[in-house]
Amino acid sequence: MNLKKTINKLHLWLGLSSGLVVFIVAVTGCIYAFQAEIKDLTYSFMSVEPQEKAVLPPSEISEIAQATFPEGHLHAILYPKKEKSVQAIFFSYGEGNDHYQIAYINPYSGEVLKLKDEYADFFRIVLDGHFYLWLPPEIGQPVVASFTLIFLFMVISGLILWWPKKKKNLKQSLKIKWSARWRRKNYDLHQVLGFYAMTFALVFAITGLVWGFVWFRDGVYFVASGGEKFVEYYNPLSDSTKTYQGEIPALDAVWMKMNQEYPNADWIEVHPPEFEGSALAANANPDAMTYWKSDYRYFDQNTLEEIPVTHFYNRFEEATVAQKIMRMNYDVHVGAIAGLPGKVLAFLLSAIFASLPVTGFMIWWGRRNKPKKEPVAEIKEVRRELTEA
Repeated sequence: MNLKKTINKLHLWLGLSSGLVVFIVAVTGCIYAFQAEIKDLTYSFMSVEPQEKAVLPPSEISEIAQATFPEGHLHAILYPKKEKSVQAIFFSYGEGNDHYQIAYINPYSGEVLKLKDEYADFFRIVLDGHFYLWLPPEIGQPVVASFTLIFLFMVISGLILWWPKKKKNLKQSLKIKWSARWRRKNYDLHQVLGFYAMTFALVFAITGLVWGFVWFRDGVYFVASGGEKFVEYYNPLSDSTKTYQGEIPALDAVWMKMNQEYPNADWIEVHPPEFEGSALAANANPDAMTYWKSDYRYFDQNTLEEIPVTHFYNRFEEATVAQKIMRMNYDVHVGAIAGLPGKVLAFLLSAIFASLPVTGFMIWWGRRNKPKKEPVAEIKEVRRELTEA
């Protein structure tokens, strides 16, 4: 058995074994592509009537939110543009009190417009399917990552199998013969669409594997940085030898500083201390459609002095090339890096990826269940069509 036949066998059996997972991951990715835009249009509690008055500071928003959800751990308060409601984000995981709730609050009046359980949100359920196949994360995450690795092999092996033996057949390998029998059309849909989507499939697979495997993420960072070790996220410590002496709450002071330094930001988010003695975190995003250009800042809760960090959630201007690549991973994966056209492309590509296991299965099934007796002319025609491919 030569190399191409071996690759063909591996492509076939790995494709059959991974087809359902690839289909689920692709379809959920397709559905999730426009989740932000759909939420903006359908979730009325996310919008408010802009007013010519100051919005409530984080300390007051925090009190209102905690009264609404007293058992929750307040993770962050996000201030979008003036026509949007403020989001008080409650999040806790792995401490016996898992929750993810967002209180949408009118920043001018303090009215709680909605307390929403994000775990029950439709798009969160879709995302859980994409990341975990709706299994417990500790099981689903490595399963999806493993099948993503198989998908990466499928893309590379698919290119090898697509490559025409003769140059004269190249043109035929680049188009779908719509006038052919259904078997040939199905074959072309699998082969030709797979070829055109191949580059993007590699990008989606690689960005997915960055989340899926620590060793893969560390390897990408090692190569991108020229040999540096990836630094995990950490929240720096405040100076415990001092106490805060300001006249306004420290969280409000940080929020005011961020507003002064980023007057044109699409959103500003402030984080109360995650644990006793940790810093106050804040970030400003110049483009609400993406995340990678955000500035992440950390302030001593006692002195309000800025604390530098060495991980990639830092100031954008201080981020290295490798850190910016890590920052871009999500935006590249969902297509947002190229704006709305990128999301449209990601949607269409996800639909193609979902079709590949289906057309591949139909090719295999059709070959297994061909009629035992066929007219000689028909057999010759089928062979000719497959040879041209």
